[in-house]
Amino acid sequence: MRPSMHRIIFVSPMLLLAVTLSADTLVLRDGRRVDGQLISVRDNVIEFEEARGFGGGRAVRISRDDVQAIEFNRDDRYSSRYPQEQVQSGGRPSGMRERQITVPANMPWTDTNIDVRAGQQVFFEAQGEIRWGPGRRDGPNGEQNSPVNNNRPMPNRPAAALIGRVGAGSQDNFFIGADRSGIRMRSSGRLFLGLNDDVLSDNTGYFRVVVYY
Repeated sequence: MRPSMHRIIFVSPMLLLAVTLSADTLVLRDGRRVDGQLISVRDNVIEFEEARGFGGGRAVRISRDDVQAIEFNRDDRYSSRYPQEQVQSGGRPSGMRERQITVPANMPWTDTNIDVRAGQQVFFEAQGEIRWGPGRRDGPNGEQNSPVNNNRPMPNRPAAALIGRVGAGSQDNFFIGADRSGIRMRSSGRLFLGLNDDVLSDNTGYFRVVVYY
């Protein structure tokens, strides 16, 4: 019996490693299940490390549209860090600070009074509808099939969509829309929110945005 006990003691750390690597499961819409470990959820893309034995596996990137759900190991460490219902709505970890911001449609930029740092992941939950011209009404995702307009802050993004930037004088804008995935900040400074529109004077309404940081 003694040799068997030595084998158990030797193998246990490897078994623990395997459990860690296979703590999460992607449930795909085509019925497949992929075991491994969640790395990140951002810009509608889920980055996931597949479980490949004791040594870990490759990292894959999968569109959120192809994923039905993410199941987690139900020990306390994972369930408190990544509650399943939060990941399905955008991957936001629990315990983050939050602040609700009103973003008027007729103002170029709204100061959130939040200072962020480069590399920090920030989550947004935006609601509401704004009028940004005769017969034009849209939510945070902006105009569907929006043409390119070089006069907008982000010419290749939908008109009237929710956007952000870090720094009062910065031109490094980033798209938010209605996506609840985390966005990693490229620079440090004050966070501002605004609309991707070049003429604001005829706009009415506002977006309600909860920022998690």
